[in-house]
Amino acid sequence: MKLKTTILFTGSLLFAAAGIAPAHAAADEAAATALMKKNDCFKCHAPDKTKKGPSLKKVADKYKGKADGEDKIIKNITTGPKVKLDDGTEEEHKIIDTKDPKELKNLAQWILAR
Repeated sequence: MKLKTTILFTGSLLFAAAGIAPAHAAADEAAATALMKKNDCFKCHAPDKTKKGPSLKKVADKYKGKADGEDKIIKNITTGPKVKLDDGTEEEHKIIDTKDPKELKNLAQWILAR
């Protein structure tokens, strides 16, 4: 009887702990920064300060908590839309050089984690 109680209690704790764990793994920072460097994204974007483009923190703040935030970031880096810069000029955003959905998703998640 004591063994059944112990097993039941341990199983309940493991089940509860599984509910606390995040639903998805954290973004791979090394892979995201490597992709950003490969595509020269840091020329216009910095983690915490505005350069030619907004900081990654500002981008994250804009899309964080929105159901389609990740999709909007991916669309922006894969379609080359016109973007308005702080000086009032517009230019096409560079299209990132990867078609791998996992790399794109990882990069978007990494940006959102800023």
